[in-house]
Amino acid sequence: MSAAPGLTPLEALRSGGKRAMAVALARLEAAPGEQQTLALLDAAYAGARAHVVGLTGPPGVGKSTLLSGLIQGYRQRGRTVGAITIDPSSRKSGGALLGDRARIETAPQDDGVFVRSMAARGRLGGLAALTPAAVVLMRSTYDRVIVETVGVGQSETEVAALSDTVVLCVQPGSGDSLQYMKAGIAEIPDVVAVTKADLGTAARKAKSDVAAALQLAAAPEEGWTIPVQLVSSLERQGIEALIDTLDDHARFLGADGRLERKRAAQAETWLQDALREEFGRYGLAHAARWLEGPAIPPGHSPFRRLREVARKLRSERGTERFAWEIGR
Repeated sequence: MSAAPGLTPLEALRSGGKRAMAVALARLEAAPGEQQTLALLDAAYAGARAHVVGLTGPPGVGKSTLLSGLIQGYRQRGRTVGAITIDPSSRKSGGALLGDRARIETAPQDDGVFVRSMAARGRLGGLAALTPAAVVLMRSTYDRVIVETVGVGQSETEVAALSDTVVLCVQPGSGDSLQYMKAGIAEIPDVVAVTKADLGTAARKAKSDVAAALQLAAAPEEGWTIPVQLVSSLERQGIEALIDTLDDHARFLGADGRLERKRAAQAETWLQDALREEFGRYGLAHAARWLEGPAIPPGHSPFRRLREVARKLRSERGTERFAWEIGR
């Protein structure tokens, strides 16, 4: 994406509306190693301004409907929203099947909302490989970014590595609460949303079960108690209260440098994952000497740092096979 005269690439992205974001994401997927793409990612990483919310939970729990409700709620409060939905992959093309995207209600003419679907392509963590870089672009541009995982149950742990606030969705009568506690997934969420609250007694029982299980299994951040809230996206019940809770957690993270520390740890995770995918476990172990202390020095982005470390690994390996690709 070429910057308009007098504008930096990041300024052009922020002022260019949906088309500019679509072009930037297309370039990210088609040419992730180009200098222009990398420069935009570096600037976007340094210019983060959005609160990032991750929605996770099993298939059928109502994540897409809840995402639609959150988008509407945020827009009513005058906030811009970027959303990424991770869909199952087509066996033929490898592209997203777009099942979740079809259930999200947005106004096409509303330039304050941008929704992008990505294909999971067989990854078990519930996210697409390009999601971290896409989140970096969106969080530099919108007020809120929401990431909805593909819905693969107990494998959906990667969302915690790119979200500021993780919302775990549980539905009444499914037995999910006990299953999650056994699987250790209760350590992931910052907020739990019991969906389909219009089911009444079953929903209230699920809320009680989850709250009790969290006390036994979860280890929340010091100073934050994981809230369990009832929501019904179809009836718009509990959506505003959930948004208030998400704002509360954003303020909590903003105190005492919590958000900065969390995002720094996330960036190191992205860096190590990218190195492992490109060079394998041996390559990552070989790179450990350059990653001692802070893997990403102050003033660096994980994308710039990845280029530096990959260049050293390529030089030592003595081959020109290497072609840097984000999330490959």
